[in-house]
Amino acid sequence: MNPQSLARLEVFAAAVLFSIGGAGIKACALTSWQVAGFRSGVAALTFLLFLPESRRGWTWRALLVGTTYAATMLLFVLSNKLTTSANTIFLQSTAPLYILLLGPWLLGERNRPSDLPVMLMVAAGLSMFFIGAEAPVRTAPDPLRGNLLAVGSGLCWALTIMGMRWLGRDESTRGSSAPAVVIGNLIALLVSLPWALPVVSARALDWTIVAGLGIVQIGLAYIFLTRALRHVAALQAMVLLLVEPALNPVWSWLIHGERPGRLSILGGALILGATGLKIWYDSRASGRAAA
Repeated sequence: MNPQSLARLEVFAAAVLFSIGGAGIKACALTSWQVAGFRSGVAALTFLLFLPESRRGWTWRALLVGTTYAATMLLFVLSNKLTTSANTIFLQSTAPLYILLLGPWLLGERNRPSDLPVMLMVAAGLSMFFIGAEAPVRTAPDPLRGNLLAVGSGLCWALTIMGMRWLGRDESTRGSSAPAVVIGNLIALLVSLPWALPVVSARALDWTIVAGLGIVQIGLAYIFLTRALRHVAALQAMVLLLVEPALNPVWSWLIHGERPGRLSILGGALILGATGLKIWYDSRASGRAAA
C-alpha cells in the first residue's frame, strides 16, 4: 500500500475512533466530571508516551490553545450526558460558523462571498435544535441544558482550531499542536478533580470504558491523524473526518437505542451539508489559485 492510501486509511480510522465517544460516554456509569477528567488524564499520558513531539514546545501559546481545547473536551462530555449523542456532535459541528465569524478578527483571514450560504445553513441548522422542546429520555435526561453546553463546545472547538492555526505559524513549536493537546487534557483533568473525587462506586467495566476512551478514542485517533496529515491533502482529510458526526449517532442508536428527534436530524443535515459545501467551495478556490 502506498503512503497516500495508507494515510487516507489512517484518517478514516481516526474519524471512526472519534465517533465512538458519544456511545462510550453514555455507557459509563461514572459521572460526567469523572468521565471527562479521567478520560483526559489517560489521553494525556498516551500522548506523552507515544507522541514525542508532545513533550516539547510547552509555550504560553500552547497553554492558551490548550485551555480552549480543555473547555471543548469538558463541555462535550457534560453535554453528552444530558442530551443525545446526535445533538452533541451536530452542535459541536457548528464550529465553522464561529470560525467564519471570528476568523477575520483573530486570524486576519478574510471571508469570501461564497462563505455566506455556509454561514446561513449552519445558523439555520443550529436553530433547529431549539425549536420546541425535546422530551427527556433515559440517555438524554435534560436535552435543553445539554444542547446549550454543546453550543459552547462548538464555540470552544472553533477557538481551538483557530488556535492550532495560530500555533502553526509559530516557528518555535515547528507548527505542532501536540503540546497544546496534552496541556488541554491535563487542564481538563485538573479542573474536573474537585467534582470527580471521591469515586464512591465504580464497576470494572466503567474503568475499562474510561481507559478505552482515553487511549483509543482520543489518543490513538489523534496519533493516526497526525501521522496521516503528513501525506494526505487537507481537503481529503476534512472530507474523511465527516465520518465522525455521521457515525456518532449511529453507535448510540445501536448500543443504547437512542433516537434523535426529526428537527435534530434536519439540523444536523444542514450543518453537515454546510460543512461539505464549505469544503467544496475551498477546493474550487484552491484549484483556481493553482491554475
